[in-house]
Formats: sequence, structure tokens, C-alpha cells
Amino acid sequence: MKNSVSFLLCCMAVILSVCITACSPNNVTIDNSLRKYFDTNHVKGTFGLYDNGTGQFIIYNLERFKDSAYLPASTFKIVNSLIGIETGKIVDEKMVIKWDGVIRKYPNGDTAKGWNKDLTMLEAFKASAVPYYQEVARRIGKDTMHHWLDSLKYGNHIINGAIDTFWLNNTLKVTADEQMGLLKELYFGKLPFQKRTQEIVKKALLQESNANYQLSYKTGWGFLPNGNALGWMVGWIEENHHPYFFAMNVEGPHNTPMTPLRLDILKAILKERGFFEGKR
Repeated sequence: MKNSVSFLLCCMAVILSVCITACSPNNVTIDNSLRKYFDTNHVKGTFGLYDNGTGQFIIYNLERFKDSAYLPASTFKIVNSLIGIETGKIVDEKMVIKWDGVIRKYPNGDTAKGWNKDLTMLEAFKASAVPYYQEVARRIGKDTMHHWLDSLKYGNHIINGAIDTFWLNNTLKVTADEQMGLLKELYFGKLPFQKRTQEIVKKALLQESNANYQLSYKTGWGFLPNGNALGWMVGWIEENHHPYFFAMNVEGPHNTPMTPLRLDILKAILKERGFFEGKR
């Protein structure tokens, strides 16, 4: 979201009118050592981690993090879910949308077995099923969708072309900074939606939970106008009831194996930072 960029611009000595969190040149650490995780995998990208308890940020590739906007791809399912539930187009996480019988494929060409069946909202969210959320978007409609994108100030909040593809066709664009801002507000229930709406989506984001940590995230995978693949990982990790928010995007050649690569990079960075042991 637009005002989430303020903490970074503050640290760049830009005059601000609104600031989500108190910031100073001392609360952002640029960690270029994280570049090794991208270089090793022959990709480029950015990563940001925010410690909500201390207000400290660790960022790799600051310029890309705050200034470079990209298609949200399937991370838009967060927003699509929020709007769908709030408007009643999604009744709850158990609402089923019937499969239309069209056999679809994942971006790497494999048959999308996780999509080609009847799905609940929760199943579609976990499987990142594009057809389910395209139908949700059609039910929401362009005017209502635009209203909520404007209200959220989500990315450039532009809808061009079909209502069921604008988050995939490089029309709607968002920065990593804005992604982190959205997730932080969702976590604390500060978005302009009912509490129930936010709680359903917040729970859907949970991917791993054990005695040491809870890892919540949404992935995204799309293609840029230059043909390169773009992968997203946005969410938070919680240890001892203490949340840390992250946003990462990864860019590589068209055939980059995004499904394993983006999660591997995220977990390697978090492990280096001391996560997964329940000691943070």
C-alpha cells in the first residue's frame, strides 16, 4: 500500500506526510550479503524483513524493494479473497466453485491437477488456483473491484483489459514495499474490511505451524513484458507470538523453476537470520 513506502522514503531523507512506523536512518539495515542467495540461483530480486517488535528493517536491494513495481500475480489472491468475502461473493472459506471442465496447465507446462477439480476457497488459495479466483473476480465486477483497489491504494490500482486477468497481464503493478504494508495491516486487522473477512484470509495464509514457528505466506508466479519469470513470496513468520513480516520477489529467465526456488531462497535467508528454532 502507498503509505507503507513511507518508512523507506523517510530513511532516504524524503519529506513525509504520513508514516506507518517511526523511522530514522538507524532502523533500516541494508544487507547486500543476501545477494548470494539470488546469484547462486542465477536470478535477481529483492528481500525485506521487518521486526515488528523493534521496528527494524533488513533489506536487500532497497531501490528494487521500494521503487520497482511488478504484476502481483497470485499474491493478488489475498486482495481478491478480502474483496470477495467482504462483498459476499465468497460466502466463507468452504465455498465451492465447480470446475468448468477445462484442463489447464501451470506456467511450467505441467497439467494443473490441483486446479482441475471442484475447489473450496481455502483449497483454491492453497493451490493458487487461477480459475477459481478468475470466477470470483467476474462475480465481484469491475466497478466494485476498482472501488476496493482505490480504497486500499493497492499498487497503481489500475484495471485494464478483462476483469479476470488484470493482475496477471502487467496492468496492475505493486512494489515489494507495498506488499509488506498490506500484510502488516492484515495481520493486525487494520484493513478497511470486517474483522471476520480479515481473519478468514489471515488463517488461509498459514502454511507451516509447529512448536517453534508459524510461517504464513502467499506465492506468486507470472511473466514480465520482457519474457522473464517473476516470483513472489509475501507474508510473515511468527515465533513466540512475535511477528516478522517479509516480502521478496525473484526475477529470472522464462524457464526459471519458481515453485521450489522462491521458497528455497526465503527459507535460506530466514534460517541465516536465526529463524525456525523458536528462539527469536
